[in-house]
Amino acid sequence: MGLVLVAAGGVGWAVYAKLDSNITPDEAAAAELARYEKERPTSLVRDARNILLIGSDSRAGKGNRRYGRDSGTERSDTTILLHLSAGRRSATAVSIPRDLMVDVPGCRRPDGGRSKPMFAMFNYAFQVGGSACTVRTVERLTNIRLDHHVVVDFHGFTEMVDALDGVEICLTEPINDKAAKLRLPAGKVTLNGEQALGYVRARKSLGDGSDTDRMDRQQRFLAALVQKVQSNHVLLNPVRLYPVLDAATSSLTTDPALASLRGLYELVRGVRDIPTERVQFLTVPRESYIYNSNRDQLVEPEAERLFERLRIDASVEVVNSSETSQGPLRKSPHRSSHYGDGKSGTKRPDEPADPTAPAPTFRGNTAAENPCR
Repeated sequence: MGLVLVAAGGVGWAVYAKLDSNITPDEAAAAELARYEKERPTSLVRDARNILLIGSDSRAGKGNRRYGRDSGTERSDTTILLHLSAGRRSATAVSIPRDLMVDVPGCRRPDGGRSKPMFAMFNYAFQVGGSACTVRTVERLTNIRLDHHVVVDFHGFTEMVDALDGVEICLTEPINDKAAKLRLPAGKVTLNGEQALGYVRARKSLGDGSDTDRMDRQQRFLAALVQKVQSNHVLLNPVRLYPVLDAATSSLTTDPALASLRGLYELVRGVRDIPTERVQFLTVPRESYIYNSNRDQLVEPEAERLFERLRIDASVEVVNSSETSQGPLRKSPHRSSHYGDGKSGTKRPDEPADPTAPAPTFRGNTAAENPCR
């Protein structure tokens, strides 16, 4: 019996060591962020957590070259600010458009030089200065302290979906996108990893062709992913959890505090029991940029209202896009607008938000919504 226990312990340690070593710590970003610690926002709620999720379009690394030629320049294909409330009562995922015009600070380039501050599209931050520059740009935009960041590549995304045996979605019409190498029938479809990647990245042939529409699609897919994980009890089943963890950790680059199984476990442990109706997805309130309809700008005061609610860990509500009407915002034919409905009222710029006030409502969806039903 003693030998069996020792052998089992040895296997368990080997598995732990392998998964633990899969994760790449982002030491360079940590050093850069430490350099600018004094200018970073302060966390206002001790137990709340804000994590920046960055999807990289890098063609470097295992399995990524088949997605195109490596130009030597990485861009942030997708960026999501994930807010986990204190006590883990809710999770709110806010998509940040890559075409949003923002102030990007001077950042350390990969070659060791430093870029100049610039007003540019949001994904320029990752292109010029990687994850640290993206973190600093988001913190300046929102005044929200980011506790962690995670970068995942194409290959890791597909491997994780495959480890879950696919993710089910429902399509109102068939898809035939040659650029995304995606051909799917209308109705209920279970996407494998490659199909899922094509679905969340496709742009020109789906919807109105806008990046906003693509972010809506990404949010619906993430909601379906959350449903799959919770319905199959993946987080509570070691046999099902291992391949998912192996696939996920192999593609992750995170801040050093998260770059271990212990760090990830502490994060996931409190998230797994959040009801799906309290897992929310929305896009930062945006509209077409006044000087270029192919770029975005924030809609105010709705954007600041959202950021402030997240800063103080106050509740935010979302309503399905089919249930909310469009307002008199500037729009191009290729854009749709996301914004709060103003139910929370107005306040002076210097007046702090009241966490007990009725939650403002934003266009979005929750993980409980299932178009397949």
